[in-house]
Amino acid sequence: MSDTKGNINWFPGHMRKALNEVSDKLKFVDIVFETVDARIPISSRNPDLDSLVAKKPRIVVLNKADLADERKTDEWLDYYRSQGISAIAIDASHKKGLDKLRSMAVDACKDVLSKAEAKGRIGRPVRAMVVGVPNSGKSTLINGLCNRKIAVTGDMPGVTRDFKWARSDGQLELMDMPGVLWPRLGTPRNQLVLTLTGAVKVEVVDVVDVAFSGMKLIEKLYPQEFYTRYKLAPLGSEDYIEDDYERFEEAARKMGCILSGGRINDERFAKLFLDDLRNIRIARITLETPNQPDKE
Repeated sequence: MSDTKGNINWFPGHMRKALNEVSDKLKFVDIVFETVDARIPISSRNPDLDSLVAKKPRIVVLNKADLADERKTDEWLDYYRSQGISAIAIDASHKKGLDKLRSMAVDACKDVLSKAEAKGRIGRPVRAMVVGVPNSGKSTLINGLCNRKIAVTGDMPGVTRDFKWARSDGQLELMDMPGVLWPRLGTPRNQLVLTLTGAVKVEVVDVVDVAFSGMKLIEKLYPQEFYTRYKLAPLGSEDYIEDDYERFEEAARKMGCILSGGRINDERFAKLFLDDLRNIRIARITLETPNQPDKE
């Protein structure tokens, strides 16, 4: 839902409960896997998790790396490394990077495993809590690590509700926690990119407004790919359309989103644009960089 100023406030009761359960269940795990969307590493991190899991080893898992701009993903990994944070880019849907994640987890917990072995508990698994915002790929990660369908997955945010354990075949036990957003989803830009990538349901926003704002952002970040996809004259050319909404309508027209009488079906184009964006028909995109202004 939105407040009177248009800010998205989406914090169902199960998400409030989930934050409390993260804190309660930490005593049962050795390490935390925090999944974030590689396309939006800032906005897809719940800031409350920093303080909640501060006393546990943590690996930031840049999931959906197959959808993100590879160059910018490398920038993010360099940034985390410079901050002393363990991080890895993976594609959980296609099980890419999972073996390295297993190795990183075992290495981070070697002291715990050594103590367990000294007590005769040879082969004790590493116990990892998997946390993150809705739609960041937590359940897909767990299923990939376990090589079978364990967790409920879907493309609708907030589908995981209750925590559960799953045993991996790679010396891991995984605790899946519900996806947690926070009461106010940051700046308007944070709200926009969360919606563009699917973490916030389009049902709680104006889909045309989101697509229109998203179009301007993509044109700024990936101009050539944007103009090519929607057959538009590029900025600086004689035929460039200066007005933003007229450019939006022209893109809709070029994609055949037209009603009777030649009127533009802006809602149809808005949904088509979001589908293009999420399925890399425009480009592999990353909407945030490590030097992103805090108040943008």
